[in-house]
Amino acid sequence: MSTPTVALGAKQRTPLRPARVLLHVFLVVTALAWLAPLLWAVFAALRPYSETSAKGYVSWPDKLSFENFTNAFEQSDMLHYFGNTLIIAVPAVLLTLLLSSMVAFYVSRFDFRFNIALLLVFTAGNLLPQQVIITPLYRMYLLIDLPGITVSGKLYDSALGLVLIHVAFQSGFCAFVLSNYMRMLPHELTEAALVDGASVWRMYWQIVLPLCKPAMAALATLLSIWIYNDFFWAIVLISTGDNMPITSALNNLSGQYFTDPNLVAAGALLTAIPTLIVYFVLQRQFVSGLTLGANKG
Repeated sequence: MSTPTVALGAKQRTPLRPARVLLHVFLVVTALAWLAPLLWAVFAALRPYSETSAKGYVSWPDKLSFENFTNAFEQSDMLHYFGNTLIIAVPAVLLTLLLSSMVAFYVSRFDFRFNIALLLVFTAGNLLPQQVIITPLYRMYLLIDLPGITVSGKLYDSALGLVLIHVAFQSGFCAFVLSNYMRMLPHELTEAALVDGASVWRMYWQIVLPLCKPAMAALATLLSIWIYNDFFWAIVLISTGDNMPITSALNNLSGQYFTDPNLVAAGALLTAIPTLIVYFVLQRQFVSGLTLGANKG
């Protein structure tokens, strides 16, 4: 009798283990749990309020349309508030990256007694709950007078006030990430530049900073999303409706005696579009910035 032979190059299928099946089931259930609120908001935004009030949200829709999105865009004057958000987010991101990269360069490239202590001071700011400093910061913003920079002369109720608070709270995290990234760069680069007579500013601006583009892109993506989605400080430090960013301006869709939840859901989905655009545009830099340096060799 001839014995059966296995064809060369044929791949043997590994049997599915119960632990692996449970892992995939857990991941699918977790993904659906995260997507459920988003899908529910899309479903509600596509239905008119008259239909959901009569039949309830857990019902088969008679008609789906984009009317709520159009009404939300027009009624909330989103273009104006998108502009307010850009005025706040763009300078805040650029200033945070610039200042934190300077701190990271100084901490990672120069040895001095308080090297680690300085970095810990910047990082410790992220451990302080923001709610703790509401009252002193509110009073300070009312007292600080900056004539010629803001219309009212005060940091309160101005875009500059929000920019400064975002820079203050986000610089610690960025300095910590960039300092670790800069420590991975060869010290021979800056030593050679120093021997050639390059100044400290030139070493920072022309040698170290260009090599940190992946990490800067990753941080820029995170900062853009965090600052854009901020709701807490926009409510605390902005009182005039026309000066509010887009997240806090969604209150315009809520009436005093009546609120259309479908309209609010459509407005919330519209405000999420810019963050998705930022993520998809910088997705490659974001992933490379997070994974670069994970494997040494």
